[in-house]
Amino acid sequence: MSGGSIPRLVIAAPSSGAGKTTVATGLMAAFAEAGLVVSPHKVGPDYIDPGYHSLATGRPGRNLDAYLCGPDRIAPLFLHGAAGADLALVEGVMGLFDGASGMGELSSTAQVAKLLRAPVVLVVDASSQSRSVAALVHGFASWDPEVRLAGVILNKVGSDRHEELLREAMDSSGVPVLGALRRDGRAGTPSRHLGLVPVAERRAEAVESVGELAARVRAGCDLQALLALAHTVPELPDAPWDPTAEVAPAGGAASPEKPLIAVAGGAAFTFSYAEHAELLAAAGAEVAPFDPLRDEQLPPGTQGLVIGGGFPEMYAPDLSANAPLRAEVAALAASGAPVSAECAGLLYLSRSLDGKPMCGVLPAESRMTERLTLGYREAVALRDNALAAAGTRVRGHEFHRTVLEPGAGADPAWGLTHPERRLEGFVSGGVHASYLHVHWAAEPSLAGRLVASAAQAAPAGSAVR
Repeated sequence: MSGGSIPRLVIAAPSSGAGKTTVATGLMAAFAEAGLVVSPHKVGPDYIDPGYHSLATGRPGRNLDAYLCGPDRIAPLFLHGAAGADLALVEGVMGLFDGASGMGELSSTAQVAKLLRAPVVLVVDASSQSRSVAALVHGFASWDPEVRLAGVILNKVGSDRHEELLREAMDSSGVPVLGALRRDGRAGTPSRHLGLVPVAERRAEAVESVGELAARVRAGCDLQALLALAHTVPELPDAPWDPTAEVAPAGGAASPEKPLIAVAGGAAFTFSYAEHAELLAAAGAEVAPFDPLRDEQLPPGTQGLVIGGGFPEMYAPDLSANAPLRAEVAALAASGAPVSAECAGLLYLSRSLDGKPMCGVLPAESRMTERLTLGYREAVALRDNALAAAGTRVRGHEFHRTVLEPGAGADPAWGLTHPERRLEGFVSGGVHASYLHVHWAAEPSLAGRLVASAAQAAPAGSAVR
């Protein structure tokens, strides 16, 4: 079997809340437990669901976002992530046809399914309907002839009689029922202000939840029929995305010095796209993870730092209590070494978060609010910096309930151009800090530039230890 013909399914739903994550994660775990190598994927910019997917399959959960990365990169990124897999499962986002606001099908599950030439299995919340389920499915099956809606999994079914009525209604729809799952809260995953609680914050409980999801799916779904459906896909003509080929044209060829770039992780910093570390390594860096909640020092020899998104507001007292590490981060930033910070990283570099001292790298204070800031953004780099050359245009995503005052420094990280025009973030020395989450696969020069800057930097600790 060639890479382009990897068996694959897209797990979608009519709307959010129908149970896509429950079913997709359960299917991933069930097939993995059956001995298949399962490649997990998620439509959209979400970081949290891929953590559960990774736990279920033992492989990195990867995002497929046509807004952030462009439609032409979806199939190559998919083939890169799914290399060597027996089966690839793609969890959708929102409703099947919901995409970027005001941009038609862009970034929708339907668009990704078409780009991957993959059959769609629709997860339907059947809790408040019986015969109407057939009309609902008929509408979704006929809306876009290019989307192959090939099966339905009925979720939140109340009883044997309820399932019987639903199946009778579906008999005339022409779309087969491939599973029926009963209402059951035992395998739930807890939520809070930005969605599910990440795996890194509840690993033992998450392992148990994923196991229960797998058991429910095995009991309620026709796994053989689903696997057979996944094998009915055509070959994709695209070549797999190659991080080495991507960074080479941007001047990110491997450096003999192999600068060490530390990447924040642990429970407070869980938001990261797998391709970022791959691009850094391909550009010649040694990538070293560290946990700001536990590690009092940066990895020895650190010459660059990446601090992604997450939930520092949940851990502000503990992050603040780790004064030795905060001092090292501040010293590294003061030395001019490249520091790339997104969202949670931006807050960590501020003077304080909810009154708790942070690293003090940026002349700003941060705090939690009740207001959700959410949406896709377009932006341009206003001046040369350690991450982006002046004029570099990116698409990103903003997702937080915090506010930073001021929201931009004398040299902003980005000038936002759509859907609103404003200055955002901070550039200071080698520091590039912003609320904007950017997928580097869409602009690999960011990784190459960061590594090149790190190769010129003095290692961390040379001035503080």
